[in-house]
Amino acid sequence: MLLAVLLTAISYNFGVPPYIPPYTQPAFPQLKTFSSYEELENFLKTNMELAKSFTGQYWFPLLRGGEAITPSAEVKAAPAHSTTNIQVAGVDEADIVKTDGEYLYVVSGSNIYLLRAYLPEEATVLSKITLNETYSAEIYVNGDKLAVLGKHYLSALIREDILMPYTYTEEAFVKVYDISDRASPVLTRTVSLNGTLSGSRMIGSYVYATVNQPAIRPGSNETDLEVVLPRIFIDGDVKEVQPTEIRYVNVSDVFYYFTTVVAVNIINDAQEPTHETFLTGATASMYVSQSNMYLTVPNMNVWITSLEAGEAREETLIYRVKLDREKIVFEAQGNVSGYVLNQFSMDEYEGFFRIATTTGWGEASVNNLYVLNMSLSVVGKREGLAPGERIYSARFMGDRGYLVTFRQVDPFFVIDIGNPSEPKVLGWLKIPGFSGYLHPYDENHIIGIGKQDNNVKLSLFDVTDVTAPTEIAKFIVQGEWSDTTVLTDHKAFLFDRSMQLLALPVSISWSEAKGDEYYIKGFWQGAYVFNISLSDGFVLKGNVTHQEDSTEPWDSNYWVRRVLYIDNVLYTMSDKKVKMNSLEDLGLIKEIELS
Repeated sequence: MLLAVLLTAISYNFGVPPYIPPYTQPAFPQLKTFSSYEELENFLKTNMELAKSFTGQYWFPLLRGGEAITPSAEVKAAPAHSTTNIQVAGVDEADIVKTDGEYLYVVSGSNIYLLRAYLPEEATVLSKITLNETYSAEIYVNGDKLAVLGKHYLSALIREDILMPYTYTEEAFVKVYDISDRASPVLTRTVSLNGTLSGSRMIGSYVYATVNQPAIRPGSNETDLEVVLPRIFIDGDVKEVQPTEIRYVNVSDVFYYFTTVVAVNIINDAQEPTHETFLTGATASMYVSQSNMYLTVPNMNVWITSLEAGEAREETLIYRVKLDREKIVFEAQGNVSGYVLNQFSMDEYEGFFRIATTTGWGEASVNNLYVLNMSLSVVGKREGLAPGERIYSARFMGDRGYLVTFRQVDPFFVIDIGNPSEPKVLGWLKIPGFSGYLHPYDENHIIGIGKQDNNVKLSLFDVTDVTAPTEIAKFIVQGEWSDTTVLTDHKAFLFDRSMQLLALPVSISWSEAKGDEYYIKGFWQGAYVFNISLSDGFVLKGNVTHQEDSTEPWDSNYWVRRVLYIDNVLYTMSDKKVKMNSLEDLGLIKEIELS
């Protein structure tokens, strides 16, 4: 059933000041540090025994792609151009493509291409940075500095007597390049940490990277557990974080990780990076405002102990870390019921942190909204929303928020959170399909990207009347099956209201029956480009593909991954090509092959 939940604080619409619950802000908890290596080792081994008592063996989660597998400078004037689709204004997010309006910076495998992009007739590759054996590279551009974040696999530990037999040892890194001469980038600093990069943001001159590393690994025999302290390499010099520097809240967990937050000033190479290490579980999702980083961790201790009691209970731990340029300070820890879908299920607004979660599975699942203060104490909540549904997308916008859950068909609920301590359901709307990504059109209209009957669906919702939201426009990408990477990666989405422009990568396939079996007979991939307005809804302008007649359609190297614009030119990027098309009629201007 489809269910969308609109969370809204309507007090501002009527000139009523926002409600602030009467509480006295308590002092932030003082985190403990370990007095010695022996105290750290004893703390970890004592708590790890809980996992062994339940499974009969130690569990070492597999880290892959930044997640743990669990049961569940001054810049000169440039032409008008799009930027990375981010969640919070002023908080940049790493991506595989960046532009400053004059140049393009494109990640393709282990290579980063620097291209002159404007004017399009003069577009050309200026240089290429090659990163050997690098995975999942992403970049930031800040004036004449380029920051590259990625990871290397160092080794793999294989043990047949542990539940997860493969524990990868990874190294996460931040490399900073001087690109004042785009034809000749110069590496100016390298910061690397043992562990997996779980997320990053750039605020001003500072890149903040979060790295997870299992705190314990198997020793020489099955009864041994070895503590592995975090190590930080700065331009070749190594520092091992000492137990006396590791901060922790005395909360029991089963699968401990060292979470290190490092701040790198990518403009000033002379400033030493700063870092803080916390003992937590494996970070699942991260939300960052202009002054705080929130890390969420599934509380596996609660899950296992409740499972032993016959009824699994899900809980998410939340850590708030204050960010102030190079200063990184842990300030609060809290918890809520359920698990978080992704970063868009969280938001900070006017001194409150809002978070949406799902608890349970199948018919037993419900959804919840919690409002917490800066001490991460719950001051308001709405639990038990949409029984039997799961959250598919969420978005908060100032004093409003939107939540979509899905199973088949159900109402689009409206919830008033004008009083954070007493959220109330106001209205609903029933629509087919679901929206897996929500994006603001303006303060009273929301764009939804989702699926209906196995095809991509674009929706435009009018929420002017919070008691009666409506779907005023929709567009379905026709095919036997169609999909878009926007549903799993919001940075693939391009929208500019002033230009009435919306574009996104789309894949479409067709099949044919041969006896009792079906075979794929056609496949297309490229960018769909729309004009969008409140009066006309979605008007398909055309499409752009990198699949030429000589290209194998299943070759993902030619699949469009990003779409952006500079001035009146649309740029599409795949691993093998950059194409430039006129925004007027999508006529081809130029294309550049990437080796």
